[in-house]
Amino acid sequence: MDSSAKPLAGRIALVTGATRGIGEACALGLAQAGAHVIAVGRTQGALEALDDAVFAATGEHATLVPLDLKEPDGVDQLGAAIHARWGKLDILVGAAGVLGALTPVSHLDPKAWDMLMATNLTANWRLIRGMDPLLRASHAGRAIFLTSSVAQTHKAFWGGYAASKAGLEAIVGCYNDEMENTTVRALCVDPGAMRTRMRAGAFPGEDPQSLPAPEAIVPLILDLARQDRLPPAGVVRFKDWAAAV
Repeated sequence: MDSSAKPLAGRIALVTGATRGIGEACALGLAQAGAHVIAVGRTQGALEALDDAVFAATGEHATLVPLDLKEPDGVDQLGAAIHARWGKLDILVGAAGVLGALTPVSHLDPKAWDMLMATNLTANWRLIRGMDPLLRASHAGRAIFLTSSVAQTHKAFWGGYAASKAGLEAIVGCYNDEMENTTVRALCVDPGAMRTRMRAGAFPGEDPQSLPAPEAIVPLILDLARQDRLPPAGVVRFKDWAAAV
């Protein structure tokens, strides 16, 4: 197979939330593009199912990491393990996330709030903190995180989720600005409405077949992970990218 068919050959890619939805699609897509995928998920069985799909598509296995990202020591240990084995990280895709309860801000449960922030914001900060030296060791480190339009639109009843994504956009934007004089770039991607379990939980009456499958976003992720040009800063919205291609 020629190099154009494997544009990410030799690249090391870490994907969180890799066992379902957009994370799973990205993990498989990155592997098919030639990257070695380090897949992070909470369930060993789901990780093994992903690995079966990766092997069937590429003839290579992924590296499987059963990990709850709310466990800070686990994130730090993951960074140390990647350093020991590869000495670098080329691509980070932070796709893990939870929706939480859609409820008035005044009704948010404190424990539910803490869980939302721990998963959607703090875990991604710890990933940036732990993977920063590894991304710098790459000649073109890319850190890509999933966000949502509600971070900016501030829809009623979405307060917890919106706050976690607004915080994520802020910290990723600050990190990207700090990387100005390096080859590392960080940004957020807003996938919009997609056929995922999270979307179904938020909009149970919606016809999922009317939405694009998670695989639709993979070409965008591969484009942003390219090492031959710098991706845009800020938030890239899938619908805008799709309209332009």
